[in-house]
Amino acid sequence: MQDTVRVAAVAVDAKPGDTAGNLKKIDDWTARASEHGAGLVLFPELSLTGFLPNHPVGDHDAWLRAALKKARQVAEPIDGSAVETLADVAKRHGLIVSAGMLEDAGSVLYNTQVIVGAEGLLGRWRKMHVPMFEMPFYNGGETPQVIETPLGRLGVNICFDALLPESTRLLAIENAEIVLFPFAADPPPATPAGWEKWAGPPLVARCSENGVFGLACNYVGRVECAGAEQTFPGGGIAIGPCGETLAQWDVEAGQPGMLTVEFTSNQLESARAEPEYLFRFRRPELYGPLAE
Repeated sequence: MQDTVRVAAVAVDAKPGDTAGNLKKIDDWTARASEHGAGLVLFPELSLTGFLPNHPVGDHDAWLRAALKKARQVAEPIDGSAVETLADVAKRHGLIVSAGMLEDAGSVLYNTQVIVGAEGLLGRWRKMHVPMFEMPFYNGGETPQVIETPLGRLGVNICFDALLPESTRLLAIENAEIVLFPFAADPPPATPAGWEKWAGPPLVARCSENGVFGLACNYVGRVECAGAEQTFPGGGIAIGPCGETLAQWDVEAGQPGMLTVEFTSNQLESARAEPEYLFRFRRPELYGPLAE
């Protein structure tokens, strides 16, 4: 990776079905990230097309049918205008940009995070592990990739994926250096600190056990669709490859905001030179039963 990489994590108040408005907000925040010297900016899970709330009250059957129809209407193809516009945002501001979308893959939908640069789409990741309330909307994705960029080797785990150790390990065996963790989570209490208390321990574990940098941000604001609604508190955190906290969120609950931090190649080299660098002690020949 580069000697020093400045990155930004943004909690943006995206709205379901308002892709044009969401892109405008992403554009504005990308400009701010650029002004702060960032080379990469991360936006939350489903920030491009908006998060569809999945905690209905009342007639569940009616909600499900309406929500599934809305999901089909808001989903965007990877090769469509939304990702093209996102790449234009990256090009104009000179950054690498990562944002989430409900992906229209034809016969099925996916919860997908893309990374774009000036040259267009650099990579896409589909959420692998789908929590119960989200199962009606999209399918689980395939093994995640790691991409080579001028900043370093990047990979993505989307929200619930970060809670399962195998998700980040799949990136680590491809020598990921920076892992992006976009979230849309509303654990109680509905505050950034509450989100960090819930998400922080697994993120620290994923980074320390694999020797990678982690950058996370959480969805913010109220969303409603088909008679259901949810409110997200926002939040963000940056974690070093020894599991150390490098930056924490300092924005009021429910408000959009941004965190910026620097990652250095020296931090990564030092972490991987530690006697207790855990990844070094893997013994894959013993782990066959895990996949049986």
